[in-house]
This record gives sequence, structure tokens and C-alpha cells, in this order.
Amino acid sequence: MADRLKRVLVESFIGAIALGYVLAEVVFYFVNIFTSPFSAWATGSLYRAIAPGTAASSASYLRAAVSPAVAFVLLLLVWYLILRWLYFTPFKKEEPDLAKS
Repeated sequence: MADRLKRVLVESFIGAIALGYVLAEVVFYFVNIFTSPFSAWATGSLYRAIAPGTAASSASYLRAAVSPAVAFVLLLLVWYLILRWLYFTPFKKEEPDLAKS
């Protein structure tokens, strides 16, 4: 069953399209690691202008990057495992048995 699924995914390029999509999500989360602390800072400075007296620490800005970092690592691992399963291990080709005919 797994060999048939693997063959369909490789031969119809569905696996390659799915790998490309997952890799795009990996790049998105990688970029988000660096932009989310800036976004948290910008949002915090906007709210500090509205309600003075509230302070945010640098740890809260870095805490905003933890979630994208975890998602980046997990999606990269999933991408690598699917890539390895689909393309690094060859699937068995079904050859017709000519000796029976």
C-alpha cells in the first residue's frame, strides 16, 4: 500500500508540488522568526502611545519569535522526512512476469 502511494506521488508530481508548498511554508516561518519581534515592538509602541505607563521588556519581544521558530523546525523536519521517503529510497517497479506466458 505504501509503495503504491509512493509511486503515485512520485510519478504524478503531486509529491513534488506538495514538497514545494511545504518548503514555501518553511521559508515563511523562517522569515517570520525575524519579523515577529519587530511586529511585537511596533504594536507595543503603538499601545504605549495610547496608554502611557505600560512597559514591555525585550524578553517579550523575543518570546514572539519562539512560536515561528518551533514551527520552522518542525516543518523543516517534516519536509526532509517526506523528501527522503519519496526520492531518496527507490520504489520497486512492477515488471511483468514473462516466464508464465
